[in-house]
Parts: sequence; structure tokens; C-alpha cells
Amino acid sequence: MVVPSAPDRDKLYVSVVSAIEAQILSGELKVGERLPSEAELARRFSISTRSVREGLQILETKGMVRRRHGERAEVVRDDVEQFLGSLATTVRSLFAKDAGYLVQLMDVRRMFELEVVGRLAAGEGEPSPEVATSLAAMRDAKNFSQYAEADADFHRALVQSLGNEILSSVYGNLYALITDVIRLTSRVPSKTQAEGLAEHEAIYAAITSGNVEVSRALIREHIDNSTTYLQQAIDAGKQQGRRS
Repeated sequence: MVVPSAPDRDKLYVSVVSAIEAQILSGELKVGERLPSEAELARRFSISTRSVREGLQILETKGMVRRRHGERAEVVRDDVEQFLGSLATTVRSLFAKDAGYLVQLMDVRRMFELEVVGRLAAGEGEPSPEVATSLAAMRDAKNFSQYAEADADFHRALVQSLGNEILSSVYGNLYALITDVIRLTSRVPSKTQAEGLAEHEAIYAAITSGNVEVSRALIREHIDNSTTYLQQAIDAGKQQGRRS
């Protein structure tokens, strides 16, 4: 096991987390393997057992190891997909503590989707059939819940159309969170479902016509508007909480 030579003295557990995490993701440590004891890890990293426990707790939160009382920690995750799923769970726990993190999620969406629609419009792949299917589902939605699910499907299908498996995996693990965002924005009067559908159809048309700049401008405006509605919904929720 590789041991960093100069761990951060303010956060000594970081050396444990980074080293073990790297070995799990690289395959050096396999699923089912047991880590050394806390005392042994403390000796190897020249830190206290308390710092080791802090590091193992973070690894457990990420879903990479499992701890049971009286047993050495066991490796339980060894691939990117599972790791990203664990990461999404960690992000969701942040949202539960502070809804403001949802606005940061929208910023991440903007970064991903601006790149995706621009490249699709430029001819790097083409929108999958699922994109048109989601538009049809939005058109036929009988209520906002159905519309919100189809809306999120549209954006996920666009990302998957690019054919980048890692990007699709990252975005896919945020899918449920993005659906939650869309539902949350419904608390703020903004636009009708017909208006929202028209926005998505315009984005699709710009991509399929090969207009890179218009595609990027439309997706930016769409996500920026959604972020504004989201912030309003969060603020309204806070005000309601203070009154109750």
C-alpha cells in the first residue's frame, strides 16, 4: 500500500482517503478485500487511529468501503459507475441540508449541456430517437408530474446522444436530482407546459438544423431561466418556513 510522504497536518485523514480511493478505482484493491486494521493503517500513514477512522468514515460515505464493528473495513465498490452512484447519494445529502446546493447543480447542468448541444449541432453525433420520444411525451403529458419526467428525459437523452460513456454516467447519476429540480421550479408561476414544450422543440430544431450558436444560446437561456425559478422557489420555501 502506497503511503503519502507528507500528509496534510490539518486534515490527516485526507492521506488515507486519497490513497485507498485510488487503489480501489485502479483495481489494486478488489471488492471483498479487507483493509489493514486501523492500528496498522495508523502506523503506515504515521497518523493517529482517530484520523484513520475519519478517513474510513469518508470512504464509507462514498460507498467504497463497508465497516462493521469488530471487523476490518471491506472494499465494496470497484467501478466508476458504482462510485458515481455513491457520489450522487452524497450530493443528495447536501441538498437535504441546504437547498442552495440545487442552484449549484444547475450550474453543472449548464456546463454539460452547453457543450453537448454545441457538439451535436456541429455534427458530432446526432440526437437519439429518445430525444424525439421525450418531446412527444411532454406534448402528451396529462399533468405536471408527467411533464417534468419527460422534460428531464429530454435533457438526459441529449447528453447520452453524444456517446461519451463517462459523461452519460455522471449525468445519469444526477438524473433524479435534476427531475427534483424541475418539480421544485413548478412552485413558482413561470410558464405554461405549452411554452416549456415550445422551448424544448426550438432547442431540438436548432440542433438538427446544425445551428451551433443558436443551440447553445437556447439551452443557456432555458437553464438560466430555470435557475431563476429555482432560486425563487427556494426563497419562497424559506419564507414559508420562517412563518410556520
